[in-house]
Amino acid sequence: MSDSEDEKLDKAVAWLRDADGLLITAGAGMGVDSGLPDFRGREGFWRAYPALRHQRLSFEDMANPTRFAEHPELAWGFYGHRLELYRATVPHEGFEILRRWSDRMRHGAFVFTSNVDGQFQKAGFPEQRVHECHGSIHTLQCLDVCTTDTWSATEFHPVVNEETATLESPMPRCPRCGALARPNILMFRDYGWINVSYEKQRERLDAWISAVSNLVVVELGAGKALPTVRRFSERNARQQLIRINPREPNTNRLHGVGFGDGAASTLKRLDARL
Repeated sequence: MSDSEDEKLDKAVAWLRDADGLLITAGAGMGVDSGLPDFRGREGFWRAYPALRHQRLSFEDMANPTRFAEHPELAWGFYGHRLELYRATVPHEGFEILRRWSDRMRHGAFVFTSNVDGQFQKAGFPEQRVHECHGSIHTLQCLDVCTTDTWSATEFHPVVNEETATLESPMPRCPRCGALARPNILMFRDYGWINVSYEKQRERLDAWISAVSNLVVVELGAGKALPTVRRFSERNARQQLIRINPREPNTNRLHGVGFGDGAASTLKRLDARL
């Protein structure tokens, strides 16, 4: 027999009250309440990028290093637009709620996210407490991998033609060899992604998890299509997983409880009970 909504809320709140560390795991659904697209399915992607519909290009086609080699203006049009979108986005209220919860816990919080948008850092989570398992759009690397160095995208201000989805401003270049630069993001069929800094993030996360004795996991907007985040949550939940996902909230009762609403609204409900 499954728990009622009230029972699930009570259970989740009890875990949050007793926990000494908050592991936040997040997928694309976390950004939806801030107004960000989650590119779900081909139609969802084309709604966000109608110019790519005419060329029948999918998210998988665009999120591919060969696109930078074959059509750099189009590749940087797509990623440049996303970079400016993420820079302009204000993180929703749910981020602040999670920060408040973590402030009450002895070991605070650590974030594990497949999102490349930098929204957790923008919402005030410390850089040292975030692991971006797919990289960050705010960091650049050499397309030819002439070096394992990466650098900030702060100086890059893309101007994108909305009708053609192509970059009209100068493309970023590797400061070492002058080759084209690309986002420091793990793409599909990507053998050139430089993950040095993310390995260090992972080491910090592992050390933090091992120091926490009563861990609670809050998973937000992580679907089954790319299950990296869900698997990580379940591996570390210690039977205290709070899964928030409007489409795929199901969770094994051994892991925890699931809520089928959006991130912001569910976090507000839990916060009201706390």
